This record gives sequence, C-alpha cells and structure tokens, in this order.
Amino acid sequence: MAKLITPLFLLLLCAVVVVSLATGSSAVPVLSGLLDWFGGVDSAAAIIIGEIRLPRTLLAIAVGAALGMSGAALQGLLRNPLADPSLTGASQGAALGAATVFYFGLFSGAGAAAPALAGLIGAGLALLLMLGLAGSSRPSMVIMAGLAISTLTGAALATVLNFAPNPFAMQELVFWLLGSVSERGLDHLTLLLPALLLGGGLIWSQRQLLFGLSLGEQVAESMGLTYRRGSRLIVLGAALLVGASVAVAGSIGFVGLVVPHLVRPLVQHRPDRLLLPSALAGASLVCLADICVRLLPPNREIKLGVLTALIGAPLFIWLIWKDRKRWL
Repeated sequence: MAKLITPLFLLLLCAVVVVSLATGSSAVPVLSGLLDWFGGVDSAAAIIIGEIRLPRTLLAIAVGAALGMSGAALQGLLRNPLADPSLTGASQGAALGAATVFYFGLFSGAGAAAPALAGLIGAGLALLLMLGLAGSSRPSMVIMAGLAISTLTGAALATVLNFAPNPFAMQELVFWLLGSVSERGLDHLTLLLPALLLGGGLIWSQRQLLFGLSLGEQVAESMGLTYRRGSRLIVLGAALLVGASVAVAGSIGFVGLVVPHLVRPLVQHRPDRLLLPSALAGASLVCLADICVRLLPPNREIKLGVLTALIGAPLFIWLIWKDRKRWL
C-alpha cells in the first residue's frame, strides 16, 4: 500500500489542477484555452487560462510542495513531529525583505516581482545568520538559533510596520503578509523554481540520513552516514524552500506542520518515504485552498494564508488530542 501512496497523490494533484483551471468567475473551456495559449492564439480563453489561472495554479502547487517537503524533512531531522518549517528563520527573513520594498521602494525596476526578489535576499541573509549562530549541527542548537533569528527579524518587521510612511503602505504590506497566490505571474514562478529545485534536491539527497535517524543517531553513523554534513544540508534545503515560498506568496501557515502528520501513517512512519508524498499533498492542499478562495463572493475575499490557518489550526488541535489520548 505504501508504494501506491505517491502515484495516488499524483493523480489527486492532477485532478486538483484541472479543477483549479476550470474554476473562476467565467466559464472557460480549459483544454481549448490551453491549446490557444500554447499556440499563441490571442483568444479570450487563452488569456484567462494562460495569463491568469495557470500561473496562479502553478504557483500554488510550487508553494504547497515546498512547504510540505520542508516540514517533513525538518520533522524527520529533529525527530519532532511538532517541528515547523518556520523554525529556520527564513520565513521571517523573507517577510522582512519584502517589507523593505513597501517601505523604501527598493528594486523598483523589478516591477511586481520586487517583493519576491527582496524576500529571497532576506531569506538568504537570515539563513546565513542562523547557520553562523548555530555553529554545530545539533538539533537543539539549530532550533535555538532559528528561534533567535525569527525573533530578531520579527521585531524588525514590527518596527517597519510601526514606522510605515503612510497607512496605505502598511495596509498593502499587511495584506501581502497574509499570503496569496493571486495577482502573480510566471515571473514569480521563475524566481521560485530555482530555490525549489535546489532546496528539494538537497533534502532528497539526504533521505537515507532521515531513515537512519529514525533508528537513532548511533545507528545512522554505523550506516556510514555523515550526520553533521547531512543535517546542515537538510536545514539549508528547508530554509531555501520556505524562504522562497514566503518571498513569493507571503505567509501560508500550517501546511508544513499538518501535512506530514496526515501522510506519515500512510508511509509506515518512514521519514525517507514521507518527502515526496508530503510535497504532493501540500501542493494539493494549497491548490484546493486557493480554489475555495476563488469560490467566495468577490466582496468578501479572504487571503489564502488566513484560510489555511482556519483549516490547519483545528486539524492540528485534533491531531494533538488524538496523540494525547493514545498516551493516557
């Protein structure tokens, strides 16, 4: 059964993509719209599908996959099912970087992609500070260093909000931080993909280490696995995934925390087998949440990050309650 989980989640994601492309205020034939867009035909269906719905769908998939995989990797590395991808500090660093665009007007030449570009730089700086502060690769040091950088960047972000030049700039920044994949284009996906491929590749290369750590650190070392180097690569990969996601789409919470919890029993609690299914499940979840956002009335728009929090928080409470009853 565990071998069928990845193909099943892949089929689910394909179905969600079709629904996402077909969902909107206007009924548009998906297949003909895609064919027109790829063929360069300037039709209404091509514009709606290729320029609006397709970038939004692809971005939701990329962000969800990044958050799902990073959460599964960090929980496996730290042997803690409550580990959250934001522990690296990269998400807060990305948010602070994007805030500087709204405050100082940096990277004006990048246009709408300026917040994402600045967010990537902020995530990279936060990652460097976290790795420098952690020193060793011990999980406890990584967590403490990540929390310290998160606290520092969070305080700086609050300061930026406090001294916003005008209420409109502060409102725009707050709305951006709530998380969304709307009003994004393929240029945002271009910024996200390199970090997604690099971060995912780093984590995937250390899947044997994650399996060894599930049996104990000494067992992992007896298998010839280098814990110090491998753990740094996993943290680096997770930070790249989370930082790039926040830089492009804002803060979308609970995906990296809840998705691995739901998928873990299906893969027999193997952390190495959890990576790809968590990525696919995270992509499906974020894409489904974005579909729900589009189905709401236009005058009552809710941000994607708010919706995932409303869904994820009760689900996470239920998971904790179920585990608590198991140990009573």
